This record gives sequence, C-alpha cells and structure tokens, in this order.
Amino acid sequence: MDLVVLEEIRRLKYRYLRAVDLKQWDEVADTFTVDATADYGTHAVGGDGKKFEGRDAIVEFLTKSLGNGIITVHHAGQPEIEVDGDTATGRWAFTDKVIVPDHKVIIEGAAFYEDTYRREADGAWRMSHIGYVRTYESMLSWEGNPGFRLLANRWAVPA
Repeated sequence: MDLVVLEEIRRLKYRYLRAVDLKQWDEVADTFTVDATADYGTHAVGGDGKKFEGRDAIVEFLTKSLGNGIITVHHAGQPEIEVDGDTATGRWAFTDKVIVPDHKVIIEGAAFYEDTYRREADGAWRMSHIGYVRTYESMLSWEGNPGFRLLANRWAVPA
C-alpha cells in the first residue's frame, strides 16, 4: 500500500472539512471533481437528505445552507481507505455541530462518510462522490437554556 497516497487522501478530506467550516468556497470546490456527486443524508435540511450532481451544484448547496451567519464544526477520523490505482474509496466516522444564531438552535449529529476519490490529470486527488447517512441528529434551542451564551462568532455582522 502506498502510504503517500493514503496521506494525500486524508489531507484532501481534512482540507474539505476545514474549508467548509471557514467558508472558503473556492477551496471546497477544488476538493471535488467536476462530475462529483453528493448525498448528504440529513433530516435537518428537510426530508431524507439532499442529493447533488456536479461540483457546482454541491458547492452552491453548501454555500447557501452553511453560509455566513451559520457556524459549523466538522470532525472526521478513523479513515478506512482502499486504493486501486487512480481511484479509491474511503469511509470516515464524523461528527458535526451547526450553530444557527438567527434561529437560536444548535444541531449536532454523527454519521459515516462513504466517499470515492479519483486522481486527476494534474496529479491531485479529488472527491468524485461524498455521502453519508446519519447515525443520529439532534437539535437544541438555546432559548430554553438560559445558561447558554454565544461568546464569539467569526461571521457575526457588526452592530
């Protein structure tokens, strides 16, 4: 097994998560192949999940649903990566937290990503599919929790 390739794929996934949390949408786009697909299996955004075809559609969804004003934290680990030449599959345990100050809610959840990757002509690995089905998802309103205080928000609009 090529340990360099495993590290490149791990770094790709970590870069995607960081770029989503920091809302660096051009960098998020660069983690996907042009023909990538996505299946975000979450109930919080309505129904049984959201499916997208094409990098532009994926990034548009992320930009609109996790844009400024929404705080996100994504953690992924325990990667199980299988490489076959210039393609690979990966399974990742992940947890996330989404704080929506305008609605005074916190959404938390966990899932296992099921991703596919492809090494492209420029030598870079990119995701050709990203997807998960939640193991759980919860929502908490902080209006009913008088002890909760949001002390900092990188994306808060100055008053």
